[in-house]
Amino acid sequence: MSARKILVTSALPYANGSIHLGHLLEYIQTDIWVRFQKSRGHECHYVCADDAHGTAIMLRAELEGVTAEQLIQRVSDEHQADFAKFGVAFDNYHSTHSSENRAHSERIYLALRDAGHIATRDIEQMFDPVKGLFLADRFIKGTCPKCKTEDQYGDNCEACGAAYTPAELINPVSAISGATPEMRTSKHYFFKLPNFEDFLKEWTKSGRVQSQISNKLQEWFEAGLAEWDISRDAPYFGFEIPDAPGKYFYVWLDAPIGYLASFQNLCEREGLDFDSYWNADSDAEVHHFIGKDIVYFHALFWPAILEGAGMRTPSSVNCHGFVTVNGAKMSKSRGTFIKADTYAQFLNPEYLRYYFAAKLTAGVDDLDLNLDDFTARVNSDLVGKVVNIASRCAGFVKKFGDGKLSAECAEPALVNRFIAAGEGIAADFEAREFARAMRKVMELADEANTYIADKAPWAMAKEDGREQEVLEVCSVGINLFRQLMVYLAPVIPTLTDKAREFLNVDSLDWASREVVLIGHAINKFTPLLTRVEPALIDKMLEASREVLVEEQKIKDGSAKAEATAAAQSALEADPIADEIDFDTFMKTDLRVAKIVKAEHVEKAAKLLKLTLDIGGETRTVFSGIKSAYAPEALEGRMTVMVANLAPRKMRFGMSEGMVLAAGDDEGIYLLEPHTGAKPGQRVT
Repeated sequence: MSARKILVTSALPYANGSIHLGHLLEYIQTDIWVRFQKSRGHECHYVCADDAHGTAIMLRAELEGVTAEQLIQRVSDEHQADFAKFGVAFDNYHSTHSSENRAHSERIYLALRDAGHIATRDIEQMFDPVKGLFLADRFIKGTCPKCKTEDQYGDNCEACGAAYTPAELINPVSAISGATPEMRTSKHYFFKLPNFEDFLKEWTKSGRVQSQISNKLQEWFEAGLAEWDISRDAPYFGFEIPDAPGKYFYVWLDAPIGYLASFQNLCEREGLDFDSYWNADSDAEVHHFIGKDIVYFHALFWPAILEGAGMRTPSSVNCHGFVTVNGAKMSKSRGTFIKADTYAQFLNPEYLRYYFAAKLTAGVDDLDLNLDDFTARVNSDLVGKVVNIASRCAGFVKKFGDGKLSAECAEPALVNRFIAAGEGIAADFEAREFARAMRKVMELADEANTYIADKAPWAMAKEDGREQEVLEVCSVGINLFRQLMVYLAPVIPTLTDKAREFLNVDSLDWASREVVLIGHAINKFTPLLTRVEPALIDKMLEASREVLVEEQKIKDGSAKAEATAAAQSALEADPIADEIDFDTFMKTDLRVAKIVKAEHVEKAAKLLKLTLDIGGETRTVFSGIKSAYAPEALEGRMTVMVANLAPRKMRFGMSEGMVLAAGDDEGIYLLEPHTGAKPGQRVT
């Protein structure tokens, strides 16, 4: 096997907030793949950086009374500390606000301009006369022109799903200052993405992205590619465009170029050849790991920009889904919006690394962190199966071999079978099929435990004259444990390092598994891992709620506190709603419903389409619970619906009822009937 030259990146976290478990999925996935490649002996470099530009960062720094540079440095330090706690081992972590990124951004822009891929034209935009800046759509709010719902953003309505321009909003206001925005004209710079349509059609079907992503991207070609606005007007925290005073590169132009900048920084520090990775004729590999929400930028804009600038394009863009917790989107009020730092205060980060690996595939489906399953799987697999092998055998090796394994392997066929299994496991790691790899490893662990249980060295040790036999059995057990740790090393590096010290070996890289430990001295065994304690999970959830409450108080200030108090007083003084009589209430037909299917509704920000079984009858209901639940997490669940509500025609179809849910600013909670309830039963 010849060594490969591999550059790997994860998406750049925005320098405007903390790392949470949803973010960690990507970095853990990438880190596992990188550690595997290094274990195999390949030259593999893993780089990342903070995405440090944009209006949001400029405004937050102003709000905190610090410079933008001070803000991004503080956030970068926090991000790197969080990643380190979870064993995410970057070879270089940089910032998009760097001299390297400025140089690469300017070079690429000038190459595109000189090749005829940049256009300019005047556009009309909303302008905040108080703050003196043009407003992105997300910084404009107003009343939806379609359904008249208030407090909607400038590009689409979360209530009815309508899409519109900020100019169409009724009574628009700046979300920054509250001022009424003015319409002003400004010259903008555009990247001519349509110039690369033929190239991108071929590129997106060339195996560089997953088939699901490739199929989704074809929709953009059907709709027609549009030129991409890559400029923003001053004031803006970023890099000024070389030939355009007062115009700045849009954050999404220089963010992916940050991959090049971080690698350049690494190359200068370690004497690596940058061009051998990024020249158009490079034989090195470049692999990006990203979330499915930023595919458009990475699988259309990015390869087109690189192609236009005469550089190589990525070998692959690997997309993953989102993280849900206990079947629902992460929720601040439920305490399931968990920051990396909060998790690490209560639980071993290796637990999470293993659990993510045990569920990660090469696909783009969302991954559910079910905390009960998390507890059971970690305790069963890592503690009950893997670590248990070493703890069962180490004492007997110390007692009957004076800490040395037997001089011969008593079960060469068994040990060789474990060694041979490494090729299939390696193929799974390579293909990012981590869940399949973990299943194979745990099947081997089961086999090792069965072998030890059948031999029962603890029973043999009570019989005179069987000491050597006990030593041989336990030496086999230690060798099997060693093989498992080689396969788990990319996933749980801290535990692996402890195991390496116990095994008294220099390395647990992939090739090391080929040598059977014979007559080898091991060190004293100390507990390698403790069980997950459910009480600590409860404390973590409670701490997440407390941390977020405190942060909201700090962020919102006294004005929000006063408003909250006033609202509370109003609620206490007023009835919740107009009273209705008992007979009117009894007309409401509440039925138990089983969710047999849940689907996203295209172009609807809040709605899910639910197919409900209410006992011999199926209903379709559109429900505004998308912000709280992933569709796949709902299927099979029971809920309660209003069955005699008149059907309502919506732009997406006919809604034949309503499911019941409770909600507040922190989240939405679908009502569920008692255990054992059947579809169609009336709720009384």
